[in-house]
Parts: sequence; structure tokens; C-alpha cells
Amino acid sequence: MAASLPGWIQPFLTWLTAKPAPGEAAPQRSAQGFVARALLWMLGGTALSYAVLLAGTPWLWLLLPLGLLATSCGLGLFQVVVFHHCSHGTVFRTREMNQRVGRLISALLLFKRFEDYQREHMLHHSPRKLLTEEDEFADFVLGMCGLEPNLPKAELWRRVLTNCASPVFHWQFARRRVKASLMTGDRAHNWTGRLAWGAAIAAAAATGTLGEFLLAWVLPVTVLLQIATVGRILCEHRFPEAEVLAVRDRTFVCHATAGVFPGSAPPAVTADTLAGLLAWARWWADMLTVQLFVRLFVLVGDAPCHDFHHRKPATRKWADYIHARQADLEAGSPGFPLGYFETWGLFQAIDQNLGTLAMTAPESIGR
Repeated sequence: MAASLPGWIQPFLTWLTAKPAPGEAAPQRSAQGFVARALLWMLGGTALSYAVLLAGTPWLWLLLPLGLLATSCGLGLFQVVVFHHCSHGTVFRTREMNQRVGRLISALLLFKRFEDYQREHMLHHSPRKLLTEEDEFADFVLGMCGLEPNLPKAELWRRVLTNCASPVFHWQFARRRVKASLMTGDRAHNWTGRLAWGAAIAAAAATGTLGEFLLAWVLPVTVLLQIATVGRILCEHRFPEAEVLAVRDRTFVCHATAGVFPGSAPPAVTADTLAGLLAWARWWADMLTVQLFVRLFVLVGDAPCHDFHHRKPATRKWADYIHARQADLEAGSPGFPLGYFETWGLFQAIDQNLGTLAMTAPESIGR
């Protein structure tokens, strides 16, 4: 892309694909900047959705998907970036501030109580626990999603797509989230969330906007976020071959994670012929629709570089994840026996990961 396109487009492409151009300088990004962006996306999207719904103008309904997408993007940033990195203690300077913000997010957005998530997530980063029954990833994929090792890949895909469209799955997923967020043994945490949600519902009912509240806020927080979560988690980890899985060393960590980058290689032809022009038009159409949607809805924040996070879970360089991963790759990934693996395209990554699950023996992961 850097060789084929004007330089002024590169910053956008670097963000969209989560891959920098050769020699591109890293911009200075702060962890707190992600908090601000998450708030802007979430509140801006919700405000747009409310405005569309309250306006009563039919043509404005065309803007509703944009409002829902923006809200979902903000929610994803809170889930994948802010809440997650607070559990590593790398968003704010002090442990107390990371914990305080993490607890508030989990109560308001129906995420697992922060301390419970933090404890389980630390197990997830242990090679001895990753891809076992004690792992949060395996619990979600094998338990919540009902996927099973050694099933045909086509059947695994069928279950994934059925889950995303199933009201029963979304009800069970939402109920699990409410229980983990608002029905814990932590009364202060429970009542923070209960009072906030109760006040929001009461305000919507009092103002006669309960329907708008359900569409503009509850829908993104539940169904849309849950669909995005399924896509995001399924592309995070793959199941290595049995001999690698059995050893569970740093080679296993390398094989269990891969970078997932939205996009594809641009056409190898110039646009000075009709065929070349059509090829470039198709490429840009894909980049500005499918890949842009994937980046805003599923692969938000540093999700494309999840492999970098597993190699350096405590680094504060995660805020510059695009260039930090590339720098580590070019340095030979010190401390690990293998370099990075990567897949271009969300659906290709999920397909590959489901393929590895289809070839995994149940006994190798304790099932």
C-alpha cells in the first residue's frame, strides 16, 4: 500500500490496517487518549441514534446504523482497551486508579466484576492455563459458544453464525453478563450498576423515550456488543498442533496467537486501463466498507495486535501498539523462539482458527 498510494493516505491506512508503512514514525499516543476516544464514540453514537429516533423524519433513519456503529465502537474500546488494560495496571499511573475505573466500567457496561475478571485474565496469560478449561478464552469458545474440538469446520461455522442470530444465545449471554456484573458478592459494585441502570430506565420511562432508550443504548450494549465479542474472541487464538500444545512453553504462545489485520494487498495493476480502474475500485470499495466496518465494530483499538499483547502483557507501549508490534517484529521478537504470525482479514482469521479447533483432539485441552 505504501508503495502504491500517495503518502498523505498512509496515516489512515496505518490506522485501518493496524500495520505501519516501512520506516513510518510512531505518533505519540497516550493510554488516557483511548478513554477519551471511547467516551466520544459511545456518547456521540448514542446521541446520534437518539436524535434520529426522536426527529421522526423517515430519511434520517438512514443515519441510525451509523449511530449504532459508533456506540458499538465506543463500547468495544471500553471492553477491549480500557477495561482490559486497567486489569494489567497500564492505563493510569496508580493501581488504585486502574481499579477504580475498571470497577466503574464493569458496573455500568455489564462486564464481569473487575477483580474477578482481573484474576481470570491473569490465568489466561499463563501458558500453563491458556487453551485449557481454566482459561477464559476456552470457557467462552467451548462453553458459551458451544464449539467443540474435532468437529468439522463447516459445523463450527454453522454454530457461530447460528449463535450470532439466535435470541436464545443473546439472552443467555446477556444473563451471564448481568449475573457476573450486578449479582456478585460485592454489594458496593452491585448497587453502583443497579442504581445507574435503574435511574437510566426510570428517566427514559418518565420522558416517554423508553423505546428510543432500548434501541439507542440497550441494543448496542447487549446484542451488538455480543456479536462483536464473538467475532473478536474467535480470531484471538488458535489451537496449535498436539505436540506444541502439550509442551506449553513460549513456542506454544507464539503458535497460539497471531496478528489479524483488516485489509488486503492492493491491485498489482495501474488504474490507467478499464480493468485496472475496476480492480482499484473494487479494492477501495472493500477497504471503505467491509474492512472499515470490521475495524470499527470488531477489531477495535489494539485488538489486531493481540499477539503482541501476549508477548508483552505488561508493557506500557501498548498505546502505540501498531508501531510497537512492528518494532518488536523487526527486532526478532527478543525472548521468544519464533517471530510473529499474521492473517489479513477477520473472516480469514476466524476460518483459520476454527480449522485448528477442528483438528484438535478433545483430550489435549481437557475435554
